[in-house]
Amino acid sequence: MRIFLAICCLLLASSALAELPSGNQASIQAALSSGRPTLVDFGARSCIPCKKMAPILEQLEKEYKGRANVIFIDVWQDNKIGGNYRVQMIPTQIFFDARGKETGRHIGFMDRQPIIDTLGKLGVK
Repeated sequence: MRIFLAICCLLLASSALAELPSGNQASIQAALSSGRPTLVDFGARSCIPCKKMAPILEQLEKEYKGRANVIFIDVWQDNKIGGNYRVQMIPTQIFFDARGKETGRHIGFMDRQPIIDTLGKLGVK
């Protein structure tokens, strides 16, 4: 029974991590030139707060499709990209307006409602 429970826990944890694929510099540039506000979350699959944010980001990405971009960047897969955006700790969320200009950033876990509020301030309905 313990083995079964352990396997179930591992499957649930791995499915949460696989939700939002990791982007790259090209996906960020495409988002920033799309004319839509963008949230880029810099994190890692092994980071506990990042794991906690994964289902939130996945849900928001689906919910805001066509109105805002939500991108996850795994800094361990592309270690230069974090430096390009001056990311010093993970998770770090950077918000960009529809023109691609950085409007704010947050370091650490960010819950769903503050993300929605920030996107709302950027004109996302």
